[in-house]
Amino acid sequence: MRIKEGYLVREIADCHMVVPVGERVIEFKGIMTLNDTASFIWKCLSDDVTYDQLLTALLDEYEVDETTARTDLDEFLQNARECGVLKG
Repeated sequence: MRIKEGYLVREIADCHMVVPVGERVIEFKGIMTLNDTASFIWKCLSDDVTYDQLLTALLDEYEVDETTARTDLDEFLQNARECGVLKG
């Protein structure tokens, strides 16, 4: 899975925001803001990665137990799917 083409992350007033560009402006519904963990996951999704690779990256980057990492990852992926920015 990976982020669809046509989306950028911009830092605005210490907040990471997903910004659609080009044709994505028409289909993007809503606003997606990212905390530091979500921003990290977004960066990982710039390449085609599996769920397990994302989970491993989170566990390597943050001092967190696997249950918490899975919960955070699942919540991010659900939000990304609902916003239509996730491919695969």
